[in-house]
Amino acid sequence: MSAVATAADIDELGHVNNIVYLRWVQDVATAHWRAVARAADIDRFIWVVTRHEIDYFRATLVGETLTLTTWVGTPKGARFDRFVDIAGADGRLRARAMTIWALVDTLSNRAVRVPPETAAPFLR
Repeated sequence: MSAVATAADIDELGHVNNIVYLRWVQDVATAHWRAVARAADIDRFIWVVTRHEIDYFRATLVGETLTLTTWVGTPKGARFDRFVDIAGADGRLRARAMTIWALVDTLSNRAVRVPPETAAPFLR
């Protein structure tokens, strides 16, 4: 996924605000889920964030185009670790995130263990 830093994304320090990186992390995670997950899983489950960690390496300025790359770790019960790299057009890393997501069954509205068949398309 790509993103472009707009004037609205810039904070008082003249670079992209931290909350914008968080939005991008969530956007790429959602796009990845919708692109890879089975239709039945998209209909049945939603993901909720339980933890975000973001490391910032260099500033992103207005007008910069970024590439967001995401992948997942191994599921642990209801949780799935997701990783995101955000790099500039120069290939240099701007930020790296690790987010823990919990799988929620929409019928019970409770966290549930990630079924192997739900995880499988993401682990290939």
